[in-house]
Order: sequence, then structure tokens, then C-alpha cells
Amino acid sequence: MTNMSNMNHILRKLIVITSFCLASSLVVAQEDKALNLDALLKQLEQGQFEQNKQNVQREKEFAAKRSQQDQMLAQAKQTRNATLATSERMETQFEENEFKLADLNGALDKRLGSLKELFGVLQQVSGDTKSKFQNSIISAQIPGRAEFLDNLAQSMGASSKLASIEEIERVWFEMQREMTESGKVTTFITDVIEAGGKKVSKEVLRVGPFALAADGKYLDYNGTTGSIAELVRQPAGRYGDSAAQLQQSSGALIEFGLDPTGGSILKLLVQAPSLKERVEQGGTVGYIILAVGLVGLLIAVWRFIALFIESAKVNLQLKSATFKDNNSLGRVMKAKDDYPEADIEALELHLTEAILGEVPKLGRSLSIIKVISVVAPLMGLLGTVSGMINTFQAITLFGTGDPKLMAGGISTALVTTVLGLVVAIPMTLLYAILNTRSKSIVYILQEQAAGVIAERAEAHSAAANKNEKA
Repeated sequence: MTNMSNMNHILRKLIVITSFCLASSLVVAQEDKALNLDALLKQLEQGQFEQNKQNVQREKEFAAKRSQQDQMLAQAKQTRNATLATSERMETQFEENEFKLADLNGALDKRLGSLKELFGVLQQVSGDTKSKFQNSIISAQIPGRAEFLDNLAQSMGASSKLASIEEIERVWFEMQREMTESGKVTTFITDVIEAGGKKVSKEVLRVGPFALAADGKYLDYNGTTGSIAELVRQPAGRYGDSAAQLQQSSGALIEFGLDPTGGSILKLLVQAPSLKERVEQGGTVGYIILAVGLVGLLIAVWRFIALFIESAKVNLQLKSATFKDNNSLGRVMKAKDDYPEADIEALELHLTEAILGEVPKLGRSLSIIKVISVVAPLMGLLGTVSGMINTFQAITLFGTGDPKLMAGGISTALVTTVLGLVVAIPMTLLYAILNTRSKSIVYILQEQAAGVIAERAEAHSAAANKNEKA
């Protein structure tokens, strides 16, 4: 009742305020009609009467809705009580289920026994074998093995699901098949991505888990995408030839290069620069060194042939008593016939003169070979210094964060040194060989000249003794 009185009091105040506002608005709206205070008072009384009627109507409606609100409150309390009872019942059931679940898990562990360890090992083996199968070349011919093992390992790990007998047998079967296929050389048809990007169906040769080849070219298997592609750079020609021979072989033994790492060594092998690329790394200095070396080699071949022919002619002259002009020994020995009356000292001087005239011919252009053997390593050193300067300039610009940049620059710089040594070493050997051969012919000339002088000295001595006796 007290609450009801307070509500009525508040409503009356609101009605008075509303009436005053309404009256004010009516005064403004009907300014032309309410021309005096009596008319205004009458209008205010009428408005207050109408407002009282509305207030009474509102109070009746509020009283009617109050009973409805009380009913709704009672229903909400009943629903709350029912929900609390259900919650308590479910909480009790949850606790009971936890105890039952713990008992059941304990019973399951006891019944599993060693099988639990078996499934743990099976999960680990499946996970380890999956990564091996994914990168195995055999998966190019037998796809889908890694996906099965991955799904099995994840299902056993995430939901603690036990593997079935069929799944256990398949794990064993896939491992046994991997070992069996590792010892086979077989062919199969599959799509191959060529170096130009075109996908073509080809007959692919698989050599165990080591290599894939098609049309004499080595292939690369991508375990992530399951695709097979030709290597953009192929290894040396002999490896490609052996691959083509093995693919065409009908059972004969063929020498074939194997990559026990499954492709890692092969990728490194094809990345290694060829001889042509190494020479190109030497740049202008490298080409100059090779050109100089080629000139030296041509001179060495020419002098070797000339000295070989000259040596053969000298040997023939040694066996002949007739002196010819087509060899150095014959031209030297002609000094004896040209000066038959010369004394020993004069003859010796004539022979020495003839020998000195032949020595430059025998040693012709050998000094060029010697100079090349000295200049070639110096040119290589020049190229190395130039390359190192370029490397340090690159380091100044880009820093030392990329070791490949430094290693590549240093490797390129050292190529010229290698080329210089490659030219200098054979030039030095060729010079030594040719110089020795030239000197051997000169020694023959000196030996024969000494023999002629000795012969002339004996002749003069015999003539002198004969004159003394006479």
C-alpha cells in the first residue's frame, strides 16, 4: 500500500506539470480565441478535467499489468528453480561419469598391456617413415603412401584412436615394399615437366631410390608437390650417356652414376660450373692468357717438329761421308773442305764460326716460349688483383651479409691465377724439352768439329814427322 501511495503521489505531480505545459501550449495555439482571462481559465479547467480522466485510465491499466508482471515473475522463478535443479543433477552425473571414465581407462590400460607400447611405437614409426616416403624417389611411381602414414599418425596422436589390424599390416607392407623397390631398376609412365615448362607424358627410368631419368636426362622429384621435372642443368655428358644406355638396355650391365642422398649430390653436381663457364669467369685477362698460351703452344709444336726433322737429318749425316747443305752438321763440316790448307787454329775458328751460325737457327723462338712461361702467371696475378678490387667494391656497397657474394667474387678472381699457371707450367716443360733437344744437336756439332780438328792435328803431326825423317 505504501508503494502504491508513493506511485500515486508521483503521478499527480507529473499530471500537474503536464497540465501546465499543455495549458501553455494551448494558450499559444489559441491566442486568437482566448482573448481574456476568463476564457483562458475555462480552457485550463477543461484541459485539467481531460487530463484527470486520462490519469485514471492509466492507473487502471497499470494495475492490470501489475498482476501480469507478478505472474511472469512467478514463472521466471519456477524456471530458475528447475534449471538449478537440472544443473545440480547434471553436475552430480558429470562427477559420477568421471569416476566411471577413470575406472574404464584403468581397465583399458590393464587390458591393453604391451599393446599400448606397440601403438606408441607404431605412431612414431608412422611419423618417421612418412617423411622418408615423402622425399623418396619411389613415391614418384607409387604415390599416396606418405598421406596414409600421416593420417594414421595424426589420428592416433590427436584422438588416441587405436589402429586397426588392417592399418598395422599396411604400415608393415609399405615398409617392406620400400625395401623391395629399392633393389629394382624399373620403368613407368608418368607426367614429366620439361626444362621449357611443358608437361609431357614419358617413360621414366627409376634406379632404386637413387635416380630418375628419361630420354637420357636426369629428373628431379619434388616430394611436396609430387611432381617430376627435368633438371635445367644436366650433369656431365658421360652421365647422360649412361642413363640413355640403361634405359635402352635389355638386361646388360651398364655403368651408371648413383646418388645415395636421393638427389642432393646431383643438384650440387649440376650447379658446379663447367670448364667453359670457368674460363668465362676469368674475363678479358683470362682470354688474353689463353691466347698467349695458344701462341706458345703453336710455337712449341713448330719447333718440336723442326728439331725432330733436324735431328733426323743430323743422324743421317753422321752415317754419310758426303756433306750436304740440308742439315746443320753438313754445313759445319763443309768448313773442313772449304779450308783444306788451313792450320789447326784457323780451322778451329772456321768451325766455331759455322757452329755459332747454326746455334740461333736451332734455338729459334725458344726465348718466346720462355717469356710466355714467365709472363702467364704474372698476368694471372693481375687478373686476380683486379677481381679482388671488384669484390671489395661490392662489399663496400652491399656489406658482408651475403657470404656467397664474397665467395663468388674471390672464386672469379682466382680463375685468372689458375689459367696463368695452366699456361705457365706446360710452357716451362716445353721450353726445357725443346732447349735440351736443341742443345743435343749443338753438342753433336761441337763433337764432330772437335773430331775434325783432332783429325787435322794428327795429319799435320804425321806430315811434320815425315818431313823430319826425310
